[in-house]
Amino acid sequence: MNTKPSPSGLSDNAVTITRVADRQWHALEDDLVVGRGHALHRPDGRLFVSIDAWHDTTFDRLVEAMLAELPSPLYTVVDEADIELTAGWRRAGFTVRRREWEYVVPTDPRVTGLEAALPPSGVTIVPAGEADEKPLRAVDRAIRDEVEASVGWQSMPAEVVARPAGDTIVDPTKYAVAAASDRYLGLIRVVTAIRPRIGLLAVRAGEQRRGIARALLAHALRELHVSGFAEAWTEVHESNHAASALFEGIGARPMSSNLELVR
Repeated sequence: MNTKPSPSGLSDNAVTITRVADRQWHALEDDLVVGRGHALHRPDGRLFVSIDAWHDTTFDRLVEAMLAELPSPLYTVVDEADIELTAGWRRAGFTVRRREWEYVVPTDPRVTGLEAALPPSGVTIVPAGEADEKPLRAVDRAIRDEVEASVGWQSMPAEVVARPAGDTIVDPTKYAVAAASDRYLGLIRVVTAIRPRIGLLAVRAGEQRRGIARALLAHALRELHVSGFAEAWTEVHESNHAASALFEGIGARPMSSNLELVR
């Protein structure tokens, strides 16, 4: 929510900050809740904070109270277009750690040009809901280890769904995979709870540049198109030039950008 300058006459002492639960704060003015602060551990172990407040004064009081009680480092994510909110976090000492572009992706193969995008010889696409769970978990773990050993998994789009420690496959039915005769080589996860979202598209390092990612994407978008969805959404880290080129090459359009800030 955008913060606004405090109205004339509102003093800092008019707002009382109360910790109402573990990692949850309320800002009270005359017993009315005028702001809320939350802290949440992401599955990667990082602690993310958020504040919903209308006025700068309330925001600043909330962030001051939260910083006094929470360990460092702390992270938050804001819409880059929300200048006031970004300024509030900057006042509190947060700096930009990374930028993530949100793309809207057409699904019609006549628009994407993916009608003829087939996997390479010896590779087949296993539709979502049909992958064997054991090799699915194996390829997910292998890809994560490869990413962590290079650019670091934190460079991938943030995943916020709570899950048991070490369990990175939330719902195996959401994954389509690229399969060789003896193992899975890549995967794509699509969630359609509110709007179709491509949450993960990844291929093992030794199998890249063979057209596997393009074939997985073609399959997923084709399935969405058949189901009546004209568009899907995805997020790409600004440094992931290969992913940006892949999506922009099929007509995807950057619609907005998010900033991850850290203190």
